[in-house]
Amino acid sequence: MAVTAYLVRHGQTYLNLYNKVQGWIDSPLTEKGIQDARTAGDRLATINFDAAFTSDSGRAIATGQEILTKNPNGINVITYQFPELREQFHGYFEGENLEQMWQFVGEQVQITNESGVLNHFGLERARDLIAKADLYNNAEDNARFWQRLDRGFDRIRSNTKAGQQILIVSHGMTIRSIVDRYAPELDQGDAAKNGSITKLIIEPDDIKVEYYNNIVGEI
Repeated sequence: MAVTAYLVRHGQTYLNLYNKVQGWIDSPLTEKGIQDARTAGDRLATINFDAAFTSDSGRAIATGQEILTKNPNGINVITYQFPELREQFHGYFEGENLEQMWQFVGEQVQITNESGVLNHFGLERARDLIAKADLYNNAEDNARFWQRLDRGFDRIRSNTKAGQQILIVSHGMTIRSIVDRYAPELDQGDAAKNGSITKLIIEPDDIKVEYYNNIVGEI
C-alpha cells in the first residue's frame, strides 16, 4: 500500500523575482510568495495530513508553515526538514543571473539559452552540462542529484505508513525532475510554478504522478 503526497513548490522568492540562479542559496519569500503559499494552503485545507516534509531551505520551510497554518489539523502535524529535498546545486553559478548561466553552460554545445539546452538535451544531461561548466567542480551532476533525492524519498518512506497523506514542499526543477523521470508524458516543458501542487503516490519501490503543476481547480 502507498503514501499519497501533495508536493508543493515554495512561494516566489526575491531571487526568483530578480531572475537569479537559486539552488542551495536561499532568499526570503516576497509578498507574492507568501500569498502563493497561503493559496496552496487554502486549496489543501481539507487534506488531513499525517506528516509534512520540506527541504531545509528557508523558503521551503516558510511555505510549509503557511500551508499548515491554513489546515485545521496543521498544529498537530509533525514536520521534517530534509536536506535531500533541496533544489539542485549549481555550484559556482549560485546567485548569478539565470540567462548568463545558460549562456556560459551552453557554450559547450553551441546552444546558449535555457529552453534550447533543455529541449535538445533533456533535464538530466543539462544537469551534467552545468556540473561540467562549474569552475569549482561543486555543482551536482545528474548522478549525485538523484542519489540525494532517492535518499530523501527513502527517508520519507521510513517516516510514514501505508495509507497516510503527507505534504512535501520542495523546488521547481526538483519537482519537474521527479515528473520527468516517473511520468515524462506530464512534463509541460517548464519548472513547477510557485505554489503549484503536484500529486504523487509513493510506493515502496516506485513513484506514480497523478498530476503536475496544478495551480487552479480540484486537487
